Amino acid sequence: SEDGLALVRLKKNQLVEEAVETGKDRAVIISEKEFGNTEPFKSMDDYSWHPSSGQLLVFNNTARVWRYNTKGDYWVYNVNAKKWFQLGKGLPAQSLMFAKLSPDGKQAAYVSQYNLYVEDILTGKRKALTKNGNRRLINGTFDWVYEEEFACRDGFRWSPDGKKIAFWQVDAEGTKDFMMMDNLDGVYSKPIPVEYPKVGESPSAVRIGVVDIASAQLKWMNIPGDNRQHYLPRMEWAGSQELIVQQLNRKQNQSILHMTNASTGTSQIVYKEVDEA
Repeated sequence: SEDGLALVRLKKNQLVEEAVETGKDRAVIISEKEFGNTEPFKSMDDYSWHPSSGQLLVFNNTARVWRYNTKGDYWVYNVNAKKWFQLGKGLPAQSLMFAKLSPDGKQAAYVSQYNLYVEDILTGKRKALTKNGNRRLINGTFDWVYEEEFACRDGFRWSPDGKKIAFWQVDAEGTKDFMMMDNLDGVYSKPIPVEYPKVGESPSAVRIGVVDIASAQLKWMNIPGDNRQHYLPRMEWAGSQELIVQQLNRKQNQSILHMTNASTGTSQIVYKEVDEA
């Protein structure tokens, strides 16, 4: 909860605030009667509560991407209006990933078909922040290597002031496909191509960009080094103007933290750690 004294939990078909000290419910946010038999609630796989705007973000109709169900549909329930709102109408069903509300709760951002979108909650107006995404150029999420090596899946972050979004872009164009065989989906097996660098070959190139929501202007962060010979596994906002980015070398025995300026793209090293192992 906003005051830090309660946990917001789904409990007995209700969304409640449960006091940390006593374990007792101190408030019902959304009652069982209010949820009723609404489809988004009945088929909910995951949810997040946005206290400042009084909105519940619900994830349902999910599908697996590699190990986990990170693709599906998203709905927003507004407690004051008592209405459900579906995100991404007009985009393919079961295609949205990692939807997150902006800090003020007025917008939502998500990935669909390798591109990053922002959508106005009130009007439903949607804007594509990237338009070049495909299986080989991945915006806002990751390829197999980053999930395998670093558990990276969710590939974008709202700035604290809600004016910008920082995201990863994966360029897998130079990475060859390894064919996996799916023997379970139907009578005949199907080959599934996975961009997978074998030993001795370079992984996908990865960079981090910051896009301004209002103008859609994009700035790439200038982090030194060959982006096919190092990794950028972690990135978070440090205030609304700077990012802190972790850079690992190919052997993953050297970790460098860069502070980058979101407007200019310039970076400086703030910490470095090396271990022979």
